[in-house]
Amino acid sequence: MTHQTADILVIGAGIIGAASAYRLAQRGLKVTVLEKNHPASGSTGKSVAGVRAQFNSATNILLSRESIAEYAAMPESGYRAEGYLMLIPEAGWAAHQKAVALQQSLGIASLALTPEEAQQYTTFNTAGLGGCSFCSTDGKVDAHSLNHEYVRLAREAGARILLDTPVTAIERVGKSWRVTTPSGTFEAPQLLNAAGAWSGEIGALAGLDIPVEPARRMVFSTASIELPKPVPMTFDLASGVYLRSEGERLIFGRADPLDTGWREGMSWSWLEPTLMLALERFPFLESASLDQKASWWGYYELTPDQFPVVGRMPGAPGWLNACGFSGHGVMQAAATGRVMAQLALNETPFIDVSPLSIERFAAQEVRTLDLQV
Repeated sequence: MTHQTADILVIGAGIIGAASAYRLAQRGLKVTVLEKNHPASGSTGKSVAGVRAQFNSATNILLSRESIAEYAAMPESGYRAEGYLMLIPEAGWAAHQKAVALQQSLGIASLALTPEEAQQYTTFNTAGLGGCSFCSTDGKVDAHSLNHEYVRLAREAGARILLDTPVTAIERVGKSWRVTTPSGTFEAPQLLNAAGAWSGEIGALAGLDIPVEPARRMVFSTASIELPKPVPMTFDLASGVYLRSEGERLIFGRADPLDTGWREGMSWSWLEPTLMLALERFPFLESASLDQKASWWGYYELTPDQFPVVGRMPGAPGWLNACGFSGHGVMQAAATGRVMAQLALNETPFIDVSPLSIERFAAQEVRTLDLQV
């Protein structure tokens, strides 16, 4: 087997790994990326590819704000500012108004609306809602195209990206990390774990506890449906249902909190409870029919508090994590790549990611969940 060295090894060529590899190589580091399949073969390629800055924590807002700005300047991203509409139950409206104010203070074009005012974006049943918010610069991207563009940029900057190269063992050798694959071993003083839903398993290979687990998510698709106008991504925070126009179709879904672990395939039993709640809020769905072949499933990479793990690993010199984005990886990848390059070079990140440090779990911090579907 061959033995190769680098300044940093990146495990995973999904959008987080690819964006990080690009920025690391751009800064002059010798970068090798190890990907067990191919770019966008994991969570990136199965996401609904939404991007939003409507969060209630400054760190998430800034990671999304800077990433969306980068995507807007990249034709390959397919970024479309279609907006996100949030429907907030009465019990959560006071807190959400504070979140909107925080977003506005950080330069986000979020607006607080009455349920009646929000009807201009799509029709819905207003029962039980305290208010709504809308941000016109939220929207969607082409996750496949964007992921492959970061791979191209990384290679252009000098990174070596090896596909079909699964990691089978990781050990600390002197001051370096040695990674074993079927095609050889690789060694570097720094290692970036960007393996998405597999990040916990990558950590375990090195004897590290990284609390990231896979969670299966369903995306249901209607057949072609006639609507007065396209529906922006709309979240009903009361029921957990989201929906959005996708061409002439609608896609919709809802998280099943019990659907964790390595389960595969569509969970059609989850359709009925999801559709019942969706019809209560969006009666116009009554005229839609389901297209099973256009529906799909994929994995979220969840942490216990549904905030990502970003930063250095205590007790493991040279080990960096950028994982556990809990459904927000596509929308925050660009800024995360820049942050990881700065951390690898021992610089102060342009966004304070200390709230995302893995140490928070040992300290048993109690935090409010951010806006999550």
